Amino acid sequence: MAEVGNAPDIRANGRYKTLLEVSSAIARQPNLEAALKSIHRFLSAVVPFESVAILLLSEDGRSVCLRAVEAASTDSEVKVGTELSHAGTVIERAIEKQRPVYIPDVPSEMSKVNIWVPQAKPTRLRSAYLFPLSTPRRKLGVLSVGSVEPGEFSAEDISLIESVASHVATALENAIAFDKAESYQKQLVHERDRSRLLLEINNHLISHLNVDDLLRAASASIRKHFANNFAGFWIIDKERNRLDCAALDSESKGFLADLPMAELTDEDLERIRARQPQLLSQADMERLPAPVLDSLISEGIECLAIAPLGTSNGPLGVITLGSRRANHFGIEDLEVLSQVATQISLALDNALAYARLNASRNRLEEERLYLESEIRAEYNFEDIVGKSEALRKVLEQIAIVAPTDSTVLLHGETGTGKELVARAVHSLSPRKDRTFVRLNCAAIPSGLVESELFGHERGAFTGALMQRRGRFELADRGTLFLDEIGDISLDLQPKLLRALQEHEFERLGSTKTIHVDVRLIAATHRDLTAMIRGGQFREDLFYRLNVFPIEVPPLRQRREDIPLLVHYFVGGLARRMQKKIGSIPKRAMDALTNAPWPGNIRELENFIERCVILTQGDELVVPTEELLRSASTPIASASTFHDAERQAIIEALKACSGRIAGAGGTAERLGLKRTTLQNKMRRLNISRADYS
Repeated sequence: MAEVGNAPDIRANGRYKTLLEVSSAIARQPNLEAALKSIHRFLSAVVPFESVAILLLSEDGRSVCLRAVEAASTDSEVKVGTELSHAGTVIERAIEKQRPVYIPDVPSEMSKVNIWVPQAKPTRLRSAYLFPLSTPRRKLGVLSVGSVEPGEFSAEDISLIESVASHVATALENAIAFDKAESYQKQLVHERDRSRLLLEINNHLISHLNVDDLLRAASASIRKHFANNFAGFWIIDKERNRLDCAALDSESKGFLADLPMAELTDEDLERIRARQPQLLSQADMERLPAPVLDSLISEGIECLAIAPLGTSNGPLGVITLGSRRANHFGIEDLEVLSQVATQISLALDNALAYARLNASRNRLEEERLYLESEIRAEYNFEDIVGKSEALRKVLEQIAIVAPTDSTVLLHGETGTGKELVARAVHSLSPRKDRTFVRLNCAAIPSGLVESELFGHERGAFTGALMQRRGRFELADRGTLFLDEIGDISLDLQPKLLRALQEHEFERLGSTKTIHVDVRLIAATHRDLTAMIRGGQFREDLFYRLNVFPIEVPPLRQRREDIPLLVHYFVGGLARRMQKKIGSIPKRAMDALTNAPWPGNIRELENFIERCVILTQGDELVVPTEELLRSASTPIASASTFHDAERQAIIEALKACSGRIAGAGGTAERLGLKRTTLQNKMRRLNISRADYS
């Protein structure tokens, strides 16, 4: 009888032991799921039930979520993570009343919860208890204990489970508080790292004026924060509708490794304008241009984070981060990258604006230096002087062609003033406010003409110590005058033709195509059609140049202009030499007018300068005997073919200043090979004394 009397005490001790074991298990277990397994194991030994589950209230208290479930059977009626509204259900009653609620018919009660109906499997449970989970500070949810057998628990069992629920609630509140504290700490760490990154980027902006140095420093800070394997900075080339690589930071290739250009679609441009960042998985990367995709695949990149670069002035480009780990970047990373992009955008916008201003300043400086050198150069004359019919015809043609952008080809003897005509065309054109750039193709060695025309990069050839812009770049939106166009070598003529037709070229030593808007005026004293027949000039280039030909007349065809030119030159030279010359004798003027002037205006100007030097009084001293001797000396006529051939070669040698071979040499002028010409000179007994 004593043993029977002690049975309630034994059962009570067993419940207390179970409660202690459950409490200890809850404290030891690392998570809610593990704690629920312990609760099920210990409680089911003293209380008959099938399953135990925890449903927690949402932050707003409008729904509950199944956070953990443990049952003897592996089949769960409802999936963990299911969220449902508890309004009007026994769950709401248990939470609001804060006392256990008995459910005698679980299937009937579950049918009232709409969200469970399509998801729940047919349940084996027949009855259940809902125990509120709460602390003095808050209501947390309910602990559900279900049984496959109908029937209520005893008062002792209910009391035991209530105590367990109280321990679970306390542990849950502590866990929630710990999670919040941990989340807040992570948020603080994230905010600290974000602020540190932005501060580093800001310091880079202040301390690095050079864009390459800035991007290099920014890449290091970005890599430290995001642990990325690849970073690319891309700038929009608005003219070609593509992204140009400004800088790359790759683990395998280092900083500033090369990647192909990326063509932009309308969708890409719109996304950049709208400043929409994006995350790309490996599948999303398939829509990238093939060369870029191949390069990324070779780097082993699995995902990308992209943030647009732009300011209020418009889009600038994008920052691209890549990682070899799939799903490495998240939304928070994208937000931080966007903030970094905003900072870098301001620096890039300023750098690009500075580059444009610097380029404009350099261009103006180069134009200034060029114009100063032109001013220092010795022009034939400063203005067109004359009133002859031949000259008026030329002026009419200038007035007709000047307003257009058409190419002009000037043809005339040496010294007729072809450059002055070219300047007149430029001065009357819409390009008059831009630069007039000239180049005498015969005055520069043939190997350097290409560099003079198109420029060169540093190191393009021996002696190229710095980058140099060519005449085409200097003449952009202006006029380029190429004198003695017939002396351009055959190998350079196709490049000149392309520059004229396509308005683009590449500097020597560079692959970057430069676009220009240049109006060309060419001049020559040579017979280009004869050179075409001799294979010395390209026919297609001639047709490109010969759009509007103007024949500049020699001085002997406009003798009525000679007195005007004489007075013009005398006045200018006398002022320069500080002499007062008031008159020119009639006999001297007649001699000047009737002289042959084979050197045309250039010869006339040089002769007048000699006259001014000789003049000591106020009347111009003209050595007329020299003019008369020149005019009266007949050109020896050849009596035989032998003499005619000898005389033709000597005249050609004189015209070429004794130069035999090369561009503009006597052999080229006569259409002969160098060796053939030298053989003829030996056979005809032509020595240097005959032509020097």
